[in-house]
Amino acid sequence: MTKPLASRIALVTGASRGIGYAASLALAKAGAHVVAVARTQGGLEELDDAIQKDGGSATLVPLSLTDYDGIARLGLALHERHGRLDILVGNAGTAGPSSPLGHIELKPWNDVFAINVTANFQLIRCMDPLLRQSDAGRAVFVTSGVAHKANAYLGPYAASKAALDALVRSWANETANTALRVNLFSPGPIRTRMRAQVFPGEDPMTLDTPDMAAEYIVPMCSPAWTETGKLYDYKARTLRSFQPPA
Repeated sequence: MTKPLASRIALVTGASRGIGYAASLALAKAGAHVVAVARTQGGLEELDDAIQKDGGSATLVPLSLTDYDGIARLGLALHERHGRLDILVGNAGTAGPSSPLGHIELKPWNDVFAINVTANFQLIRCMDPLLRQSDAGRAVFVTSGVAHKANAYLGPYAASKAALDALVRSWANETANTALRVNLFSPGPIRTRMRAQVFPGEDPMTLDTPDMAAEYIVPMCSPAWTETGKLYDYKARTLRSFQPPA
């Protein structure tokens, strides 16, 4: 039986753990060749073992997303090797400090934006030409409900995810008349290390696992997916349009 993503090239950031790890596995199971990007070599090797065990294939890219020149080099390497990119999953993110805004130093603020916003902007810059070479380029960026909830004491994370939402929606509008489809995925509370850092008192066993959420990312990466500029709310299992404030 032909797999739904057979012969597709998929780039996943933050692939060594959490939702990125689970999405990489799910995309590989669906037939995609996964280009897995993360800082952690050991986590990438574990992912590669798991993908190969399922009969899939991956290319491992140990890279910090704050190495913006490294992202550009990755784009060039993908161009030289494949001539295109079919799927981009921008998953890597950082929560930053959980403190009142007046107590946060400039460096940790900048560190959050470097990963959550600027790295994704550089990914868009460098991968847009490759995605346009695909017959059905698909991009999915992992966001958070804090982007519109603006939770107290999570200001850097909330602001950076709101910026990511606007960035991705702008790209979706720019590419609306092309074959490229660009969307956001909001997982809600998921059993990840970052969630545990932000909400240490929460019982992780009450939360869905990353692999449960990842199963809903895969259809958004399929050539059959036609929506763009939308947000998939995993907790509500609903595809949402953005609306102006009431």
